[in-house]
Amino acid sequence: MLALIRACHPGPTVVVTAVGCALAAGVGRGAGGTFLVGAAVLSGQLSIGWSNDWIDRTRDRAIGRADKPLTGDSAEPRTVAGAAFAALALCVPLSLASGVLAGSVHLAAVACGWLYNLRLKAGVASPLPFAVAFGLLPAFVTLGLPGEPWPAWWALLAGALLGMGAHFANVVPDLPDDLALGVRGLPQRLGPTGARLGAALLLVAASVVIALAPGDRGGPVTVAGLGAVAVVLIGSLLMARRSVRRAAFAVTVAVAAIDIMMFAAQGGSLV
Repeated sequence: MLALIRACHPGPTVVVTAVGCALAAGVGRGAGGTFLVGAAVLSGQLSIGWSNDWIDRTRDRAIGRADKPLTGDSAEPRTVAGAAFAALALCVPLSLASGVLAGSVHLAAVACGWLYNLRLKAGVASPLPFAVAFGLLPAFVTLGLPGEPWPAWWALLAGALLGMGAHFANVVPDLPDDLALGVRGLPQRLGPTGARLGAALLLVAASVVIALAPGDRGGPVTVAGLGAVAVVLIGSLLMARRSVRRAAFAVTVAVAAIDIMMFAAQGGSLV
């Protein structure tokens, strides 16, 4: 069980599920609707995380990734594969419980995650599935409301920017291993400095979009968030004198956290 938990990429799985629940509560999906959104997003993220480790098991073994359960004897490949497909099967009815249109949108987002794992991870189009999947998350939430309204344009754009920023940031620690194995997504092609800079720029762009979005609900929080991003950027410039790598990592983590809080604070203005 512990190996399965490690193999599902628990950090991103928990964060994305929490963001989905926060958005659902903010737009007025109610307790039941928020639970359905959370369950659907959780099952989808579990399927993506488990499939990622299962598909990459040969590569991970080749470079001796000790942090991956499938590189040792702590988990069987068939167990992880079975968990991935079981979570995917469960994701279908949980997604459609919010409505056919909303459910179809979420399933398309989950399909992007699988497509990345299977094909797009090693190519120049690697950010594309992240942009589409994260951009569709607000749509899944709002389309479950009466009347099936689409979210505001800025919510789709902010979600896409957040997704791509997360992709760039996630690649940075594994970049040398990826290059050794021939995985050449866009961040890998840009190199360590380009990947860190790309992550920071994408997340800062998301901050600006969220803070300057139309509507006044969540305004004070988002304006404060934009100010916090500015403080983080100034602090990172000071840190960069000692360690460029540490400064880039700090910017990425801090700005991503601020963006998520700003996004959730917009609540009802998403529609």
